[in-house]
Amino acid sequence: MIQRQRDDMVLLAHIREQHRLSLESYGRPRMTEELQELNLNVGHRRVGRLMRENGIKIIRTQKYKATTDSNHTFNIAPNLLGQDFSADGPNQKWAGDISYIWTSEGWLYLAVILDLYSRRVIGWAVSNRMKRDLAIRALDMAVALRQPPKDCIHHTDRGSRYCSNEYQRSLSKHGFKVSMSGKGNCYDCEYGIAA
Repeated sequence: MIQRQRDDMVLLAHIREQHRLSLESYGRPRMTEELQELNLNVGHRRVGRLMRENGIKIIRTQKYKATTDSNHTFNIAPNLLGQDFSADGPNQKWAGDISYIWTSEGWLYLAVILDLYSRRVIGWAVSNRMKRDLAIRALDMAVALRQPPKDCIHHTDRGSRYCSNEYQRSLSKHGFKVSMSGKGNCYDCEYGIAA
């Protein structure tokens, strides 16, 4: 019985972390899927019980969904673009972002990579959950399609998905110059899409 209580405490820590990362939007089924994706052997009933016993409830919202979690300890790259979203040719400056779309099925998250020269989407990935690999899948598609030269600037916000070690390793492997928007500056993230 003591081992079961210890396991519950470990599981509860994971539930609380996923609850925070999902902005309190994951109910029992999605929470269970997320925990199983972390290789935790857990079922819906156990997750539901732990959430109920610990007062972990979902907050439903349909108007706004935050996609940038800049409350992390990863390194932040300098802003190399300085709000200059123009480019003289393709594959000089790329920009990445994650957005969300409300559908009758719930939220869908969309990660895109744009070439700032043409303003075209050159890589994308979609998921019904804000998964860790969402941004990487969009980057992989763009790299496979364009095979950018070394020193292509890759600009994003300071979100944890873009600052993560895994994403930064992928950028380094392909020779990108990493650029990130200034803290709290929405004009650094607009990428001139409407221009």
